[in-house]
Amino acid sequence: MNAPLRRVALSVLVLFTLLIVNANYIQVVRSDELRNDPGNTRVLAEEYNRERGAIVVQGGNEVARSVPTDDTLQYLRQYPEGPLWAPVTGYYSVIFGSRGIERATNEVLSGTDPRLTLRRLTDLFTGRDPQGGDVVLTLDPAVQRAATSGLEGVTGAVVALDPTTGAVLGMASTPSYDPNRLSSHDPDAIRAYAEELEAAERDPRLNRAISDNYPPGSVFKVIVSAAALESGLEPDTEIPAPDVLTLPGTSTELENFGGSTCDPDERQPLIEALTISCNTAFALLGIEVGEDALRETAERFGMDGEERSIPLPVEPSGIGDPQDDAQLAVTSIGQQDVVVTPLQAAMIAAAVANDGRLMQPYMVDQLRAPDLTVIDRTEPEVLSEATSEDVAADLTEMMRSVVENGSGQAARIEGVEVAGKTGTAENAGPDHNWFVGFAPADDPQIAVAVFVANGGGTGGEISAPIARDVLAAYLERGR
Repeated sequence: MNAPLRRVALSVLVLFTLLIVNANYIQVVRSDELRNDPGNTRVLAEEYNRERGAIVVQGGNEVARSVPTDDTLQYLRQYPEGPLWAPVTGYYSVIFGSRGIERATNEVLSGTDPRLTLRRLTDLFTGRDPQGGDVVLTLDPAVQRAATSGLEGVTGAVVALDPTTGAVLGMASTPSYDPNRLSSHDPDAIRAYAEELEAAERDPRLNRAISDNYPPGSVFKVIVSAAALESGLEPDTEIPAPDVLTLPGTSTELENFGGSTCDPDERQPLIEALTISCNTAFALLGIEVGEDALRETAERFGMDGEERSIPLPVEPSGIGDPQDDAQLAVTSIGQQDVVVTPLQAAMIAAAVANDGRLMQPYMVDQLRAPDLTVIDRTEPEVLSEATSEDVAADLTEMMRSVVENGSGQAARIEGVEVAGKTGTAENAGPDHNWFVGFAPADDPQIAVAVFVANGGGTGGEISAPIARDVLAAYLERGR
């Protein structure tokens, strides 16, 4: 064989080798990635030929289900009360794939989960139509409706938790959208609605409860209070509360909200400083506690900079990296680089409510096979010992004072003691408004966080009334 033929033969051999390697790489190494890619409409089309399982909330309500059609695609995904549950369910679209719980629990819903293997084999031999399993969520319809109603007309989020278990009782985000319009069998209509959503000033598909984080403002003072109490202070310990504080090493002056005076003597008990949310008092308190202790306390309450899965992915929350005492002072009033998700804010309240024990939040109560047998159930899990039982009791006393006597009075419920903390956070636009709390204060059953983006008022004016309605809706259903 002459040299040119040898070179051609060698080139062909190399090309065939590369083709074989590439085919094996795609079929073996990347097979799961490509199969689970939300844009893989071929796999979706195959899944449309079997009935997808339902997404169910407490009380047995199906918030997502599949119904038979006369189309080429044999089943259509439907979402009763679509916008109410869309932040949680997401959608199941032949064009855009899946989102939310539809994506996070896809293997169970589609029937491909390994725990359903026996069922699939049985279907094969009996000729029974294949079917996916159900996902039962922890969400409570009364809480979800109260939360969504309270957020009507604003951009924001509400998260409610069972403080003793970590179960998510409600997760609302506004503005919302209609997942039915993304899950139809009309590609042109789907794309047109997607363009409409993309053109919106604020994307309705973003779950603001977990997919973005924000400065918490004075809500963070609960963390600073915990660190101070752990250092030996008591609720009635007097701390400095000047009208104006010049930040250390700078000429920048920090004032209290609206330029107000916290106390004529410029000193007040810690409980009073939290009740009226005195900025200068907490700025100085944060410096006294120190960055290390403040960071350690914040991390125990969940602000550890780590992503979470509930099983929806949750953005990290953290206190940032203050470089000096001036930045630490601003950090201590929930500004500077401090950011939290509304879920994390609810976790802070829930830890206080649960005697200082922070539970791992979760949304999936149980997974069920098509015959309704339970194949998995979530067991509550302690995430951390956020603080001691004694400190939690002191924080509860202080947060009760916020609602009874201070900035959180709009969260009062007749006949029920509520503990809470308001927050008003500066940002590039109008102030964000917060409220976190729990009820009943002496026997907590529900913890809540309410976030209103750029509400422009105060947490006490804007967010506390929404929290009151959510707390009341849950407590009322239990009576």
